Amino acid sequence: MRLKILFTLSILGICQMQAQEKVMMLVGTYTDGGSKGIYSYRFDQTTGDAEALDSLAVKNPSYLTIARDGRTVYAVSETNDENASLNTIRLNPNSGAMQLLESTPVMGGDPCYVSTNGNIALTANYSGGSMSVFRLGKQTTLTTRFLGATGGPDLSRQEAPHVHCACFTPDRKYALATDFSADRILSYRLNGQQVIANGVAADVSADSGPRHIVFSNDGRFAYLMSELSGKVTVFSYSQGRLKRLQEIVSDSVCARGGADIHLSPDGRFLYSSNRLRAEGIAIFSVDSKTGMLTRIGYQPTAAHPRQFNITPNGRYLLCCCRDSNKIQVFRRDMKTGMLTDTHQDIRVSKAVCAQFVASKR
Repeated sequence: MRLKILFTLSILGICQMQAQEKVMMLVGTYTDGGSKGIYSYRFDQTTGDAEALDSLAVKNPSYLTIARDGRTVYAVSETNDENASLNTIRLNPNSGAMQLLESTPVMGGDPCYVSTNGNIALTANYSGGSMSVFRLGKQTTLTTRFLGATGGPDLSRQEAPHVHCACFTPDRKYALATDFSADRILSYRLNGQQVIANGVAADVSADSGPRHIVFSNDGRFAYLMSELSGKVTVFSYSQGRLKRLQEIVSDSVCARGGADIHLSPDGRFLYSSNRLRAEGIAIFSVDSKTGMLTRIGYQPTAAHPRQFNITPNGRYLLCCCRDSNKIQVFRRDMKTGMLTDTHQDIRVSKAVCAQFVASKR
């Protein structure tokens, strides 16, 4: 009898581990190429296989984020007209079924990024040159907009204000926004559902075009990917301010198409994607004590790797290659950081964003 109980518990344990290895993945797209909008998948972190689950019709959901509850999704509609909006979506984390709850205008053209801390949501509006603040509750309500500025030397790319990323700091006290055309990062202080301008967190080198930011697991360091310079800048972080420590090349051919940036879950490696020429992902090792980077490799990808993400267990990196209409699945060597193409491509028209949420099956 005891052996039977132990065997049953062992089987239950194996099933639980297998379930944990499968995560829900949501994919955002541009819809001018035949895509419906947002797609849900169950991704197996052991095999690299993806199972399609559901789709939801949303206009140009080019970026989305999943709230901590694993059931609420915020996705932008990236348009440069009155349809530019923040969409609130209900997700069934077991089945992948999605339901659009509401769409709230952002009052700024081409929202291309969204983040949330549970109390508020922020969108970065590229053509609008602004960051929009939304109060979350029974309804999503636009409360404030903050404008970016100009000043960069590239008169064709920095001719008007652009904001490309708006994110929360690890201490949960501040938010940062990349002021693309002014080559700087703006700081905002949080007070409940209020957002208060807090000056400049850091200036970056002229002609950088700051794009996306990620933080180290311990919150001591921030890493910025710049689009125009194609460089990664390393900062130390404290109290809404950034201090520059290092600048290192990601885009070695000066294609001026730097895109996304992510750290591996263990924080030992950093990856940044580059578009337009020699398209691919630069690979860096991270010194955990100093935060400094060393470039150790480069992985070519399919066309236009706009965004990518790493599975929660760190075994796979999935790269959204917009112009190849697919998501490439790369296996990560967790000891060396190197990538290997598994050729398990997920075919999606104009895929540009992939986000993971643990499946509670």
